[in-house]
This record gives sequence, C-alpha cells and structure tokens, in this order.
Amino acid sequence: MTKESKKEVVQKLTADLLEKLSVVATVTVVDAGEEGMTVNIDTQESGLLIGYHGETLNSLQLLLSMMLFQTYNEWVRIVVNVGDYREKREETIKSLALRVASEVALTKEPAPLPYLVPFERRIVHMTLADHPDVVSVSEGEGRERRVMVKPK
Repeated sequence: MTKESKKEVVQKLTADLLEKLSVVATVTVVDAGEEGMTVNIDTQESGLLIGYHGETLNSLQLLLSMMLFQTYNEWVRIVVNVGDYREKREETIKSLALRVASEVALTKEPAPLPYLVPFERRIVHMTLADHPDVVSVSEGEGRERRVMVKPK
C-alpha cells in the first residue's frame, strides 16, 4: 500500500465529498507548508458551495479539516475557496473596515460591525492595526461576537 501525501488525501476527500453532493468540479490543492493547505474548487455551481455569506463554504472547510484530523490525528489548517470568493470577500471586508473607521474618526463615536466569522474579524483587525485614529476590538461571545471600531 502506498502512503498518500496529505495533499493527495485532501484532494481525494474533497473530490469524494463533492461527488456525494452531485457537484461537478475541478479541485486543486495547494500545500502552503506550515500555513496549511488551500483547496481551490472550480465549478459552475459556485453559489451552492459558497452559500449565504460563505456559510456553506466555511462548513465545507470545517468538515474537510475534521476528516483530515480523523485520518492523521493532527489538525491541519484548510482554507476552501470557490472561484475567487475569498479574495472578493476579503476586499469587501477591508473596504467596510476602512469606511467604518473613517466614520468613527469623524464622529468620535464607536461603531459595531455586522457579524463576521473569526477569519473575517482577523482581516478587520489587521486592516485597522496601523490606523492612526481608531482601534478595533472584538466583544461578545459566540454568534453575538462583534468587532467594535472605537476612536483612539
């Protein structure tokens, strides 16, 4: 029996999962070493895989991570991307963060952002890290966790 690489296992797990969902797609896995792996899915049914605000995509990502954990008994960070959804979403989050930061800098009043998943909250914090007039902090727990943009 040949020992498959983690990259090959992720490729096979993803392809099998998509087949069970009756989704025709091309799967490409990029191994980023310590950073984990990126699974790129190219399909005509991108909306189905992305879901509302990427919820289905995030669930697919978690499911693949758990399946890989079952195989290797160690966590490997997996990022699933359909088309260029992640890149577009990141730009949208950065734009939102900068727009709200401008408002907060002008009004001197704190402003909450809508619910964001941890990865998206991290984008906001990184985007505003060097902002001269505002600071971003996460407040709350679970689904109530929000990023607050506050004046410095």
